[in-house]
Amino acid sequence: MGEDNAKHLIQVLEEHYDLSKDWHGTKYCGLSLDWDYKKREVHLSMPGYVEKALARFKHANARKVQDQPHKHANPVYGATVQYAKEAATSQLLDKNGKRYIQQVVGTFLFYGRAVDGTMLPALSAIASSQAAPTQATMEKIELFLDYAASHPDAIVTYRASKMILALHSDASYLSKPKARSRAGGHLFLSENEEDQANNGAVLNTAQIIKAVMSSAAEAELGAMFINAREGVPCRKTLQEMGHKQPRTPMQIDNSTAVGVANKNIQPRRMKAMDMRFHWLRDREAQKQFKFYWRPGKLNLADYWTKHHCAVHHKKMRSKFLTPRNVIDTLKASFKRKPTTN
Repeated sequence: MGEDNAKHLIQVLEEHYDLSKDWHGTKYCGLSLDWDYKKREVHLSMPGYVEKALARFKHANARKVQDQPHKHANPVYGATVQYAKEAATSQLLDKNGKRYIQQVVGTFLFYGRAVDGTMLPALSAIASSQAAPTQATMEKIELFLDYAASHPDAIVTYRASKMILALHSDASYLSKPKARSRAGGHLFLSENEEDQANNGAVLNTAQIIKAVMSSAAEAELGAMFINAREGVPCRKTLQEMGHKQPRTPMQIDNSTAVGVANKNIQPRRMKAMDMRFHWLRDREAQKQFKFYWRPGKLNLADYWTKHHCAVHHKKMRSKFLTPRNVIDTLKASFKRKPTTN
């Protein structure tokens, strides 16, 4: 609450630890913070992290500019039957190859969760096969590292808000091997309004739903369950920080899933979904969440549910990440000396 309190904290810590002080607040847990007090924004980045990681894995330069971290499935227009993709049969990697895959995933997973959430779907897909990686997995790693080399030093921006938690939830049905589906989520802080303005992500979820979903509605409910479960501790943390939370709005693009969660649809033959929708109904009854429908094109969580083409990645990066020239302009403004008339 003031400089005296900060000095008291430093004095106590110095009795037990060796520490350094940064009164400008530019570093935190490996993150660089650039404050724009006029616009009430803060820009988070990790300069040099990707460069050091690529040097460690001896992949300093991209073979070509890569705008997608993972290959996408090419659509087959006009097909009367949609066939599941056949399982990969490429050669298994040796012990060193396996360790290499795991090291890349672990190194960039920290970076992806901290700053560059666009990497998470690709890392999730690669991690699902890292226990028994094949030559095909290594090819995915090479493409991913090309993407990292093409887009280093990502920046995520948080703007001042009313600190109201908001969620977007989505799922892609039967998009993963072994008839599994993927859940995606975008959690951010915004205003207490019906149409919440986007902000830097507090958390992005991109994970494979372990159970086999029997319908698209069940996959959406599974994703809602995963994201709401992540939202509960976020709500609790915000409340303990003094930010009172109304019902947390969760946006979904499947009307059946919303109807089930809001008790507007009474399921009869959906016993496999019992735990998920009853838990969501319980949280809705406790007035913790508000589930509502909006079209899929307005659902930001869709980005983390599947592998998109390069054009889509280029289009969406600006919605979640900040161009480098924003920080360069901000730093340049600090260096300018004020002029006098």
